Amino acid sequence: MNKILQEKIMEAFSSVLPITAIVLIVSVVLVPMPAGTILMFLVGAVLLIIGMGFFSLGADMAMMPMGEGIGIQLTKTPNLVLILFLSFLMGLIITIAEPDLQVLAKQVPSIRPSMILIVTVGVGVGFFLMMAMVRTLFKIPLGILLIIFYVITFGVAYFAPKTFVPIAFDSGGVTTGPITVPFILSMGVGVASIRSDRHSQDDSFGLVSLCSVGPILAVLLLGIYFNPTGAAVESTVIPVVETTRDVVKDFVVEIPHYFEEVIMALGALVGFFIVFQLISRRYKRHQVVRIVVGFCYTLIGLVVFLTGVNVGFIPVGHLLGNDLAVSPLKWILVPLSMLIGYFIVTAEPAVHVLNKQVEEISAGAISHKVMNRGLSIGMAMALAITMVRILLGIPIMYILIPGYAFALVLTFFVPKIFTGIAFDSGGVCSGPMTSTFLLPLAMGTCEGAGRDMMIDAFGIVAMVAMAPLIVIQLMGLVYGRKMKSSAKQAAHETISAADTGVIIEFEEVV
Repeated sequence: MNKILQEKIMEAFSSVLPITAIVLIVSVVLVPMPAGTILMFLVGAVLLIIGMGFFSLGADMAMMPMGEGIGIQLTKTPNLVLILFLSFLMGLIITIAEPDLQVLAKQVPSIRPSMILIVTVGVGVGFFLMMAMVRTLFKIPLGILLIIFYVITFGVAYFAPKTFVPIAFDSGGVTTGPITVPFILSMGVGVASIRSDRHSQDDSFGLVSLCSVGPILAVLLLGIYFNPTGAAVESTVIPVVETTRDVVKDFVVEIPHYFEEVIMALGALVGFFIVFQLISRRYKRHQVVRIVVGFCYTLIGLVVFLTGVNVGFIPVGHLLGNDLAVSPLKWILVPLSMLIGYFIVTAEPAVHVLNKQVEEISAGAISHKVMNRGLSIGMAMALAITMVRILLGIPIMYILIPGYAFALVLTFFVPKIFTGIAFDSGGVCSGPMTSTFLLPLAMGTCEGAGRDMMIDAFGIVAMVAMAPLIVIQLMGLVYGRKMKSSAKQAAHETISAADTGVIIEFEEVV
Protein backbone atom coordinates (compact mmCIF):
# COMPACT_ATOMS: atom_id res chain seq x y z
CA MET A 1 0.00 0.00 0.00
CA ASN A 2 2.85 2.40 0.84
CA LYS A 3 4.40 1.73 -2.56
CA ILE A 4 1.13 2.51 -4.36
CA LEU A 5 0.72 5.70 -2.32
CA GLN A 6 4.26 6.77 -3.24
CA GLU A 7 3.46 6.18 -6.91
CA LYS A 8 0.30 8.28 -6.62
CA ILE A 9 2.20 11.12 -4.92
CA MET A 10 4.89 11.03 -7.62
CA GLU A 11 2.17 11.24 -10.30
CA ALA A 12 0.72 14.24 -8.49
CA PHE A 13 4.18 15.82 -8.25
CA SER A 14 4.68 15.55 -12.02
CA SER A 15 1.23 17.11 -12.55
CA VAL A 16 1.69 20.05 -10.17
CA LEU A 17 5.35 20.85 -10.95
CA PRO A 18 4.72 22.65 -14.30
CA ILE A 19 2.08 25.05 -12.94
CA THR A 20 4.26 25.77 -9.90
CA ALA A 21 7.24 26.56 -12.12
CA ILE A 22 5.13 28.85 -14.35
CA VAL A 23 3.84 30.88 -11.40
CA LEU A 24 7.33 31.22 -9.91
CA ILE A 25 8.80 32.42 -13.23
CA VAL A 26 5.96 34.92 -13.72
CA SER A 27 6.42 36.21 -10.15
CA VAL A 28 10.04 37.00 -10.95
CA VAL A 29 9.73 38.31 -14.51
CA LEU A 30 6.30 39.96 -14.76
CA VAL A 31 4.56 40.32 -11.39
CA PRO A 32 6.89 40.68 -8.39
CA MET A 33 5.15 39.31 -5.31
CA PRO A 34 5.83 39.49 -1.57
CA ALA A 35 8.08 36.70 -0.38
CA GLY A 36 5.43 35.64 2.14
CA THR A 37 2.82 35.16 -0.60
CA ILE A 38 5.20 33.02 -2.65
CA LEU A 39 6.06 30.94 0.41
CA MET A 40 2.35 30.39 1.02
CA PHE A 41 2.00 29.31 -2.60
CA LEU A 42 4.87 26.79 -2.31
CA VAL A 43 3.48 25.30 0.89
CA GLY A 44 0.09 25.08 -0.82
CA ALA A 45 1.68 23.26 -3.76
CA VAL A 46 3.27 20.68 -1.42
CA LEU A 47 -0.06 20.10 0.31
CA LEU A 48 -1.77 19.84 -3.05
CA ILE A 49 0.64 17.09 -4.15
CA ILE A 50 0.21 15.08 -0.95
CA GLY A 51 -3.56 15.55 -1.04
CA MET A 52 -3.86 14.42 -4.65
CA GLY A 53 -1.84 11.29 -3.86
CA PHE A 54 -4.08 10.27 -0.96
CA PHE A 55 -7.26 11.17 -2.84
CA SER A 56 -6.33 9.14 -5.94
CA LEU A 57 -5.61 6.08 -3.83
CA GLY A 58 -8.82 6.56 -1.83
CA ALA A 59 -10.92 6.91 -4.99
CA ASP A 60 -9.48 3.66 -6.36
CA MET A 61 -10.19 1.80 -3.12
CA ALA A 62 -13.59 3.20 -2.13
CA MET A 63 -15.43 5.59 -4.43
CA MET A 64 -15.11 3.65 -7.69
CA PRO A 65 -15.92 0.13 -6.36
CA MET A 66 -18.87 1.54 -4.41
CA GLY A 67 -20.30 3.47 -7.34
CA GLU A 68 -19.91 0.53 -9.71
CA GLY A 69 -21.47 -1.88 -7.22
CA ILE A 70 -24.48 0.36 -6.60
CA GLY A 71 -24.93 0.82 -10.36
CA ILE A 72 -24.97 -2.96 -10.92
CA GLN A 73 -27.31 -3.59 -8.00
CA LEU A 74 -29.76 -0.91 -9.10
CA THR A 75 -30.19 -2.45 -12.55
CA LYS A 76 -31.03 -5.80 -10.97
CA THR A 77 -34.01 -4.16 -9.25
CA PRO A 78 -37.19 -4.88 -11.25
CA ASN A 79 -38.98 -1.84 -9.83
CA LEU A 80 -38.26 1.13 -12.12
CA VAL A 81 -39.83 3.61 -9.71
CA LEU A 82 -37.46 2.46 -6.95
CA ILE A 83 -34.47 2.81 -9.30
CA LEU A 84 -35.46 6.36 -10.17
CA PHE A 85 -36.14 7.33 -6.56
CA LEU A 86 -32.76 5.99 -5.35
CA SER A 87 -30.99 7.72 -8.27
CA PHE A 88 -32.63 11.03 -7.37
CA LEU A 89 -31.75 10.57 -3.70
CA MET A 90 -28.10 9.77 -4.47
CA GLY A 91 -27.78 12.79 -6.75
CA LEU A 92 -29.31 15.08 -4.13
CA ILE A 93 -27.18 13.78 -1.23
CA ILE A 94 -23.87 13.82 -3.07
CA THR A 95 -24.44 17.28 -4.56
CA ILE A 96 -25.48 18.96 -1.32
CA ALA A 97 -22.26 17.68 0.25
CA GLU A 98 -19.97 18.76 -2.65
CA PRO A 99 -17.35 21.24 -1.27
CA ASP A 100 -17.14 23.25 -4.52
CA LEU A 101 -20.86 24.00 -4.36
CA GLN A 102 -20.48 25.47 -0.88
CA VAL A 103 -17.93 27.94 -2.29
CA LEU A 104 -20.22 29.02 -5.13
CA ALA A 105 -23.21 29.49 -2.81
CA LYS A 106 -21.23 31.93 -0.65
CA GLN A 107 -20.58 34.10 -3.73
CA VAL A 108 -24.31 34.70 -4.33
CA PRO A 109 -25.50 36.81 -1.36
CA SER A 110 -28.74 37.82 -3.10
CA ILE A 111 -30.14 34.35 -2.32
CA ARG A 112 -30.24 33.72 1.40
CA PRO A 113 -30.03 31.41 3.12
CA SER A 114 -27.41 29.86 0.84
CA MET A 115 -28.97 26.42 1.42
CA ILE A 116 -31.74 27.45 -1.00
CA LEU A 117 -29.22 27.60 -3.84
CA ILE A 118 -27.48 24.41 -2.69
CA VAL A 119 -30.71 22.39 -2.49
CA THR A 120 -31.84 23.77 -5.87
CA VAL A 121 -28.63 22.54 -7.48
CA GLY A 122 -29.00 19.19 -5.69
CA VAL A 123 -32.52 18.75 -7.01
CA GLY A 124 -31.26 19.52 -10.52
CA VAL A 125 -28.55 16.88 -10.28
CA GLY A 126 -30.92 14.33 -8.75
CA PHE A 127 -33.51 14.79 -11.50
CA PHE A 128 -30.95 14.51 -14.28
CA LEU A 129 -29.30 11.48 -12.68
CA MET A 130 -32.73 9.89 -13.01
CA MET A 131 -32.74 10.88 -16.69
CA ALA A 132 -29.27 9.40 -17.10
CA MET A 133 -30.43 6.08 -15.63
CA VAL A 134 -33.45 6.03 -17.95
CA ARG A 135 -31.17 6.75 -20.93
CA THR A 136 -28.84 3.87 -20.09
CA LEU A 137 -31.58 1.34 -19.32
CA PHE A 138 -33.68 2.17 -22.39
CA LYS A 139 -30.72 2.79 -24.74
CA ILE A 140 -31.68 6.37 -25.60
CA PRO A 141 -28.92 8.13 -27.64
CA LEU A 142 -27.01 10.61 -25.46
CA GLY A 143 -26.70 13.17 -28.25
CA ILE A 144 -30.48 13.45 -28.66
CA LEU A 145 -31.02 14.09 -24.96
CA LEU A 146 -28.21 16.64 -24.80
CA ILE A 147 -29.64 18.59 -27.74
CA ILE A 148 -33.13 18.64 -26.21
CA PHE A 149 -31.97 19.68 -22.74
CA TYR A 150 -29.48 22.32 -23.91
CA VAL A 151 -32.06 23.90 -26.22
CA ILE A 152 -34.42 24.12 -23.24
CA THR A 153 -31.60 25.49 -21.05
CA PHE A 154 -30.63 28.26 -23.46
CA GLY A 155 -34.30 29.09 -23.93
CA VAL A 156 -34.72 29.55 -20.18
CA ALA A 157 -31.46 31.55 -20.03
CA TYR A 158 -33.03 34.13 -22.34
CA PHE A 159 -35.52 35.03 -19.61
CA ALA A 160 -33.09 34.84 -16.67
CA PRO A 161 -31.41 37.97 -15.19
CA LYS A 162 -28.21 38.81 -17.08
CA THR A 163 -26.14 38.88 -13.89
CA PHE A 164 -27.34 35.40 -12.97
CA VAL A 165 -26.57 33.53 -16.21
CA PRO A 166 -22.79 33.13 -15.65
CA ILE A 167 -23.39 31.78 -12.12
CA ALA A 168 -25.96 29.31 -13.44
CA PHE A 169 -23.56 27.89 -16.02
CA ASP A 170 -20.74 27.85 -13.47
CA SER A 171 -22.93 25.77 -11.15
CA GLY A 172 -22.97 22.99 -13.73
CA GLY A 173 -19.19 22.76 -13.48
CA VAL A 174 -18.64 23.05 -9.74
CA THR A 175 -21.29 20.43 -9.02
CA THR A 176 -19.24 17.70 -10.68
CA GLY A 177 -16.35 17.91 -8.21
CA PRO A 178 -13.97 15.44 -6.55
CA ILE A 179 -16.70 13.78 -4.48
CA THR A 180 -19.32 13.44 -7.20
CA VAL A 181 -17.28 12.46 -10.26
CA PRO A 182 -15.65 9.18 -9.10
CA PHE A 183 -18.98 7.94 -7.75
CA ILE A 184 -21.11 8.85 -10.79
CA LEU A 185 -18.52 7.68 -13.33
CA SER A 186 -18.24 4.29 -11.65
CA MET A 187 -22.00 4.06 -11.31
CA GLY A 188 -22.32 4.55 -15.08
CA VAL A 189 -19.82 1.76 -15.72
CA GLY A 190 -21.74 -0.53 -13.34
CA VAL A 191 -25.12 0.16 -14.93
CA ALA A 192 -23.79 -0.35 -18.47
CA SER A 193 -21.94 -3.56 -17.52
CA ILE A 194 -25.25 -5.36 -16.97
CA ARG A 195 -26.08 -4.97 -20.65
CA SER A 196 -24.34 -7.27 -23.09
CA ASP A 197 -25.16 -5.43 -26.33
CA ARG A 198 -22.52 -3.73 -28.43
CA HIS A 199 -23.53 -0.23 -27.30
CA SER A 200 -23.09 -0.88 -23.57
CA GLN A 201 -19.50 0.42 -23.65
CA ASP A 202 -20.64 3.69 -25.24
CA ASP A 203 -23.36 4.17 -22.61
CA SER A 204 -20.96 3.72 -19.68
CA PHE A 205 -20.16 7.42 -20.09
CA GLY A 206 -22.64 10.29 -20.10
CA LEU A 207 -23.97 10.33 -16.54
CA VAL A 208 -21.69 13.23 -15.53
CA SER A 209 -22.62 15.19 -18.66
CA LEU A 210 -26.35 14.97 -17.98
CA CYS A 211 -25.84 15.73 -14.30
CA SER A 212 -24.04 18.92 -15.36
CA VAL A 213 -27.11 20.17 -17.24
CA GLY A 214 -29.43 19.84 -14.24
CA PRO A 215 -27.81 22.53 -12.05
CA ILE A 216 -27.70 25.03 -14.92
CA LEU A 217 -31.40 24.69 -15.65
CA ALA A 218 -32.36 24.61 -11.97
CA VAL A 219 -30.33 27.72 -11.07
CA LEU A 220 -31.66 29.64 -14.10
CA LEU A 221 -35.21 28.92 -12.94
CA LEU A 222 -34.22 29.99 -9.43
CA GLY A 223 -32.78 33.23 -10.83
CA ILE A 224 -36.05 33.99 -12.62
CA TYR A 225 -37.99 33.35 -9.42
CA PHE A 226 -35.71 35.41 -7.16
CA ASN A 227 -34.82 37.99 -9.82
CA PRO A 228 -31.64 39.10 -8.00
CA THR A 229 -30.72 42.70 -8.77
CA GLY A 230 -27.26 42.75 -7.25
CA ALA A 231 -24.87 40.36 -5.61
CA ALA A 232 -21.71 41.78 -4.13
CA VAL A 233 -18.69 39.54 -4.44
CA GLU A 234 -16.35 39.41 -1.48
CA SER A 235 -12.94 40.83 -2.32
CA THR A 236 -9.95 38.55 -1.99
CA VAL A 237 -7.88 39.26 1.12
CA ILE A 238 -4.14 38.85 0.63
CA PRO A 239 -2.73 37.54 3.92
CA VAL A 240 0.21 39.40 5.44
CA VAL A 241 2.93 36.87 6.22
CA GLU A 242 6.08 37.95 8.00
CA THR A 243 7.48 34.74 9.53
CA THR A 244 7.38 31.02 8.85
CA ARG A 245 5.19 30.70 11.94
CA ASP A 246 2.60 32.93 10.24
CA VAL A 247 2.64 30.59 7.24
CA VAL A 248 2.02 27.50 9.34
CA LYS A 249 -0.64 29.30 11.35
CA ASP A 250 -2.62 30.36 8.26
CA PHE A 251 -2.77 26.78 7.01
CA VAL A 252 -3.44 25.13 10.38
CA VAL A 253 -6.28 27.51 11.19
CA GLU A 254 -8.12 26.55 7.99
CA ILE A 255 -7.76 22.75 8.36
CA PRO A 256 -10.78 22.32 10.72
CA HIS A 257 -13.00 24.26 8.28
CA TYR A 258 -12.17 22.02 5.33
CA PHE A 259 -12.26 18.92 7.52
CA GLU A 260 -15.84 19.81 8.43
CA GLU A 261 -16.79 20.30 4.76
CA VAL A 262 -15.22 17.02 3.63
CA ILE A 263 -16.49 14.96 6.57
CA MET A 264 -20.00 16.18 5.78
CA ALA A 265 -19.58 15.18 2.14
CA LEU A 266 -18.12 11.75 2.87
CA GLY A 267 -20.49 11.24 5.79
CA ALA A 268 -23.44 11.35 3.41
CA LEU A 269 -21.79 8.76 1.17
CA VAL A 270 -20.79 6.53 4.08
CA GLY A 271 -24.34 6.62 5.41
CA PHE A 272 -25.73 5.67 2.02
CA PHE A 273 -23.14 2.89 1.68
CA ILE A 274 -24.02 1.44 5.11
CA VAL A 275 -27.74 1.29 4.26
CA PHE A 276 -26.96 -0.16 0.82
CA GLN A 277 -24.70 -2.86 2.29
CA LEU A 278 -27.21 -3.82 4.99
CA ILE A 279 -29.94 -4.28 2.38
CA SER A 280 -27.99 -5.86 -0.49
CA ARG A 281 -25.10 -7.64 1.31
CA ARG A 282 -23.19 -7.13 -1.91
CA TYR A 283 -19.68 -6.69 -0.50
CA LYS A 284 -17.74 -9.29 1.48
CA ARG A 285 -16.01 -8.42 4.72
CA HIS A 286 -12.56 -7.79 3.20
CA GLN A 287 -14.15 -5.57 0.53
CA VAL A 288 -15.95 -3.53 3.18
CA VAL A 289 -12.70 -3.07 5.09
CA ARG A 290 -10.95 -1.95 1.90
CA ILE A 291 -13.71 0.56 1.13
CA VAL A 292 -13.59 1.95 4.69
CA VAL A 293 -9.81 2.38 4.43
CA GLY A 294 -10.34 4.04 1.06
CA PHE A 295 -12.76 6.52 2.61
CA CYS A 296 -10.09 7.40 5.19
CA TYR A 297 -7.54 8.03 2.44
CA THR A 298 -10.10 10.13 0.56
CA LEU A 299 -10.83 12.16 3.69
CA ILE A 300 -7.14 12.88 4.31
CA GLY A 301 -6.50 13.66 0.66
CA LEU A 302 -9.36 16.10 0.20
CA VAL A 303 -8.73 17.97 3.47
CA VAL A 304 -5.05 18.43 2.64
CA PHE A 305 -5.77 19.27 -1.01
CA LEU A 306 -8.49 21.84 -0.30
CA THR A 307 -6.44 23.49 2.44
CA GLY A 308 -3.46 23.78 0.13
CA VAL A 309 -5.24 25.25 -2.87
CA ASN A 310 -7.59 27.56 -0.95
CA VAL A 311 -4.98 29.06 1.35
CA GLY A 312 -1.96 29.02 -0.95
CA PHE A 313 -3.35 29.49 -4.46
CA ILE A 314 -6.20 32.01 -4.21
CA PRO A 315 -4.02 35.05 -3.29
CA VAL A 316 -1.53 34.29 -6.06
CA GLY A 317 -4.22 33.89 -8.69
CA HIS A 318 -5.86 37.20 -7.73
CA LEU A 319 -2.54 39.08 -7.68
CA LEU A 320 -1.50 37.76 -11.09
CA GLY A 321 -4.77 38.77 -12.73
CA ASN A 322 -5.04 42.19 -11.09
CA ASP A 323 -1.44 43.32 -11.55
CA LEU A 324 -1.24 42.27 -15.19
CA ALA A 325 -4.67 43.74 -16.05
CA VAL A 326 -3.64 47.24 -14.86
CA SER A 327 -0.26 47.08 -16.60
CA PRO A 328 0.56 47.89 -20.26
CA LEU A 329 1.19 44.16 -20.69
CA LYS A 330 -2.42 43.17 -20.01
CA TRP A 331 -2.76 41.22 -23.28
CA ILE A 332 -0.02 38.87 -22.13
CA LEU A 333 -2.76 37.40 -19.95
CA VAL A 334 -4.08 35.56 -23.02
CA PRO A 335 -0.97 33.44 -23.82
CA LEU A 336 -0.13 33.17 -20.12
CA SER A 337 -3.61 31.82 -19.37
CA MET A 338 -3.25 29.31 -22.20
CA LEU A 339 0.01 28.08 -20.71
CA ILE A 340 -1.47 27.85 -17.21
CA GLY A 341 -4.58 26.10 -18.52
CA TYR A 342 -2.59 23.53 -20.48
CA PHE A 343 -0.81 22.31 -17.36
CA ILE A 344 -3.33 22.98 -14.59
CA VAL A 345 -5.90 20.49 -15.87
CA THR A 346 -3.66 17.57 -14.85
CA ALA A 347 -3.75 18.87 -11.27
CA GLU A 348 -7.53 18.32 -11.04
CA PRO A 349 -8.13 15.21 -8.86
CA ALA A 350 -11.17 13.97 -10.78
CA VAL A 351 -9.35 14.15 -14.14
CA HIS A 352 -7.16 11.21 -13.12
CA VAL A 353 -10.26 9.21 -12.25
CA LEU A 354 -11.85 9.93 -15.64
CA ASN A 355 -8.68 9.12 -17.59
CA LYS A 356 -8.32 5.80 -15.80
CA GLN A 357 -11.94 4.89 -16.51
CA VAL A 358 -11.58 5.80 -20.19
CA GLU A 359 -8.42 3.73 -20.58
CA GLU A 360 -10.01 0.70 -18.90
CA ILE A 361 -13.32 0.86 -20.77
CA SER A 362 -11.62 1.33 -24.14
CA ALA A 363 -9.14 -1.49 -23.39
CA GLY A 364 -6.23 0.92 -23.87
CA ALA A 365 -7.42 2.22 -27.26
CA ILE A 366 -7.85 5.69 -25.69
CA SER A 367 -4.85 6.08 -23.40
CA HIS A 368 -4.61 8.44 -20.45
CA LYS A 369 -1.85 10.32 -22.30
CA VAL A 370 -4.15 11.02 -25.25
CA MET A 371 -6.92 12.12 -22.87
CA ASN A 372 -4.55 14.39 -20.95
CA ARG A 373 -3.40 16.04 -24.15
CA GLY A 374 -6.95 16.61 -25.34
CA LEU A 375 -8.10 18.02 -22.01
CA SER A 376 -5.03 20.25 -21.78
CA ILE A 377 -5.69 21.71 -25.23
CA GLY A 378 -9.33 22.26 -24.30
CA MET A 379 -8.42 24.03 -21.07
CA ALA A 380 -5.89 26.25 -22.86
CA MET A 381 -8.54 27.27 -25.40
CA ALA A 382 -11.07 27.98 -22.66
CA LEU A 383 -8.79 30.28 -20.69
CA ALA A 384 -7.62 32.15 -23.77
CA ILE A 385 -11.22 32.87 -24.79
CA THR A 386 -12.11 33.80 -21.21
CA MET A 387 -9.33 36.38 -20.93
CA VAL A 388 -10.25 37.93 -24.26
CA ARG A 389 -13.90 38.04 -23.13
CA ILE A 390 -13.00 39.75 -19.84
CA LEU A 391 -10.63 42.30 -21.37
CA LEU A 392 -13.08 43.24 -24.14
CA GLY A 393 -16.29 42.84 -22.10
CA ILE A 394 -17.88 40.31 -24.49
CA PRO A 395 -21.20 38.86 -23.18
CA ILE A 396 -20.77 35.21 -22.27
CA MET A 397 -23.79 34.03 -24.28
CA TYR A 398 -22.07 35.23 -27.47
CA ILE A 399 -19.55 32.45 -26.86
CA LEU A 400 -21.58 29.75 -25.11
CA ILE A 401 -24.37 29.54 -27.71
CA PRO A 402 -22.17 28.94 -30.79
CA GLY A 403 -19.78 26.80 -28.74
CA TYR A 404 -22.47 24.43 -27.47
CA ALA A 405 -24.19 24.44 -30.88
CA PHE A 406 -20.97 23.27 -32.55
CA ALA A 407 -20.39 20.66 -29.84
CA LEU A 408 -23.91 19.29 -30.23
CA VAL A 409 -23.61 19.14 -34.04
CA LEU A 410 -20.42 17.10 -33.64
CA THR A 411 -22.37 14.43 -31.73
CA PHE A 412 -23.86 13.27 -35.05
CA PHE A 413 -20.44 12.58 -36.60
CA VAL A 414 -18.18 11.15 -33.89
CA PRO A 415 -18.13 7.64 -32.37
CA LYS A 416 -20.78 7.51 -29.63
CA ILE A 417 -18.30 6.71 -26.86
CA PHE A 418 -16.47 9.98 -27.57
CA THR A 419 -19.67 11.97 -27.11
CA GLY A 420 -20.09 10.58 -23.60
CA ILE A 421 -16.41 11.06 -22.76
CA ALA A 422 -16.35 14.62 -24.12
CA PHE A 423 -19.41 15.84 -22.23
CA ASP A 424 -18.23 14.06 -19.06
CA SER A 425 -14.84 15.76 -19.45
CA GLY A 426 -16.46 19.18 -19.38
CA GLY A 427 -17.70 18.63 -15.85
CA VAL A 428 -14.55 16.89 -14.67
CA CYS A 429 -12.17 19.67 -15.76
CA SER A 430 -14.00 22.33 -13.78
CA GLY A 431 -13.00 21.18 -10.30
CA PRO A 432 -11.27 22.65 -7.22
CA MET A 433 -8.29 24.03 -9.14
CA THR A 434 -10.65 26.06 -11.32
CA SER A 435 -12.57 27.56 -8.41
CA THR A 436 -9.53 28.23 -6.22
CA PHE A 437 -6.96 29.47 -8.74
CA LEU A 438 -8.54 30.25 -12.12
CA LEU A 439 -11.62 32.00 -10.71
CA PRO A 440 -9.46 34.30 -8.53
CA LEU A 441 -7.29 34.91 -11.62
CA ALA A 442 -10.40 35.98 -13.56
CA MET A 443 -11.68 38.07 -10.64
CA GLY A 444 -8.33 39.83 -10.33
CA THR A 445 -8.33 40.52 -14.07
CA CYS A 446 -11.88 41.90 -13.86
CA GLU A 447 -10.93 44.17 -11.00
CA GLY A 448 -7.84 45.45 -12.79
CA ALA A 449 -9.68 45.94 -16.09
CA GLY A 450 -12.63 47.67 -14.42
CA ARG A 451 -15.19 45.09 -15.53
CA ASP A 452 -18.36 43.89 -13.77
CA MET A 453 -17.39 41.05 -11.45
CA MET A 454 -20.73 39.23 -11.59
CA ILE A 455 -21.05 39.35 -15.38
CA ASP A 456 -17.44 38.97 -16.53
CA ALA A 457 -15.49 37.08 -13.83
CA PHE A 458 -18.13 34.43 -13.28
CA GLY A 459 -18.45 32.23 -16.32
CA ILE A 460 -14.88 30.98 -16.36
CA VAL A 461 -16.03 27.61 -15.01
CA ALA A 462 -18.61 27.46 -17.81
CA MET A 463 -15.91 28.16 -20.40
CA VAL A 464 -13.66 25.49 -18.90
CA ALA A 465 -16.56 23.03 -19.02
CA MET A 466 -17.39 23.82 -22.65
CA ALA A 467 -13.99 23.60 -24.37
CA PRO A 468 -13.37 19.85 -23.83
CA LEU A 469 -16.75 19.11 -25.46
CA ILE A 470 -15.33 20.35 -28.74
CA VAL A 471 -11.71 19.21 -28.46
CA ILE A 472 -12.41 15.63 -27.31
CA GLN A 473 -15.07 15.18 -30.01
CA LEU A 474 -12.71 16.49 -32.69
CA MET A 475 -10.19 13.98 -31.37
CA GLY A 476 -12.89 11.32 -31.67
CA LEU A 477 -13.58 12.40 -35.24
CA VAL A 478 -9.93 11.82 -36.15
CA TYR A 479 -9.92 8.55 -34.21
CA GLY A 480 -13.05 7.33 -36.05
CA ARG A 481 -11.57 8.08 -39.46
CA LYS A 482 -8.35 6.29 -38.58
CA MET A 483 -10.31 3.25 -37.43
CA LYS A 484 -12.30 3.19 -40.70
CA SER A 485 -9.10 3.58 -42.70
CA SER A 486 -7.46 0.75 -40.76
CA ALA A 487 -10.52 -1.46 -41.27
CA LYS A 488 -10.50 -0.82 -45.03
CA GLN A 489 -6.79 -1.56 -45.23
CA ALA A 490 -7.23 -4.77 -43.23
CA ALA A 491 -10.09 -5.84 -45.51
CA HIS A 492 -8.01 -5.09 -48.59
CA GLU A 493 -5.09 -7.14 -47.24
CA THR A 494 -7.44 -10.02 -46.45
CA ILE A 495 -8.83 -10.00 -50.00
CA SER A 496 -5.31 -9.83 -51.42
CA ALA A 497 -4.21 -12.75 -49.27
CA ALA A 498 -7.27 -14.74 -50.35
CA ASP A 499 -6.57 -14.00 -54.02
CA THR A 500 -2.97 -15.13 -53.61
CA GLY A 501 -4.13 -18.33 -51.95
CA VAL A 502 -6.48 -19.12 -54.87
CA ILE A 503 -3.67 -18.70 -57.39
CA ILE A 504 -1.36 -20.96 -55.40
CA GLU A 505 -4.05 -23.62 -55.06
CA PHE A 506 -4.79 -23.45 -58.82
CA GLU A 507 -1.14 -24.01 -59.68
CA GLU A 508 -0.95 -27.00 -57.34
CA VAL A 509 -4.00 -28.61 -58.99
CA VAL A 510 -2.44 -28.20 -62.41
